[in-house]
Amino acid sequence: MIVDSWFTVQQIDCNTYAISEYGHWEKVHSFLLLGNQKAALIDTGLGIDNIKRITDQLTTLSIDVITTHVHTDHIGSHGEFERIFVHEEDKDWLVNGIKGLSIEQIRKDISRDITLPLPSNFNADTYQPFQGEPTDLLVDGDVIKLGDRKLIIYHTPGHSPGHICVLDEKNGYLFTGDLLYDETPIYAFYPSTNPSDLVNSLEKISDIPNISMIYGSHNTLGLEPIILKEVKRAVKFLRENELTKFGTGIHKFNGFSVQF
Repeated sequence: MIVDSWFTVQQIDCNTYAISEYGHWEKVHSFLLLGNQKAALIDTGLGIDNIKRITDQLTTLSIDVITTHVHTDHIGSHGEFERIFVHEEDKDWLVNGIKGLSIEQIRKDISRDITLPLPSNFNADTYQPFQGEPTDLLVDGDVIKLGDRKLIIYHTPGHSPGHICVLDEKNGYLFTGDLLYDETPIYAFYPSTNPSDLVNSLEKISDIPNISMIYGSHNTLGLEPIILKEVKRAVKFLRENELTKFGTGIHKFNGFSVQF
């Protein structure tokens, strides 16, 4: 068991770990998946502290970083790793940053509502989001092999143009990034989001068979797959009532909500 001043490490099974940042208002989760040949790290957190300190304690395998989407709270420690993968539609954000999102706003969001002592080397006034070239680009249907473990990439735009979900086929774990989580609304109200795409993506994941557990990137760690039935109902409701557009507000369902 790893005890850390900033990260909370939770073991999902003997080869899968959640690395969480509960001291920040966004309650971000990153996920380390170990195969018998290499490992995958789904996102790298906020960058308030260095997640590589944790992964170094959990594995000596080489690590491929799989980016669910290029928002600051999911790429914070990307610079600590050599191999970074991102969907082609989010590549420009990874290389050049998100147009229209000021560094002042990023620094304000990263440093507010902190409930744990901050690392001594963290300074919100000088915080810089990662920018850099990816090792390679992902597309829908790509398969990443960790040896005895196969990860399938689903392109699920809406929250970002290149947002992806990752299916661990062997275990039935679906890692949904910011497409599906509980407690706080799933955001698709920024100019860079697309409500219609988000609803299409929710429908897409609701049709994936043999899901044993859903792991979103915020809030509760692990949602039962029964929620996908509610997702199907929500998709139908949002479309029939012509709500899949900007400005229609927060729509609450059993176990999750969306904000357009």
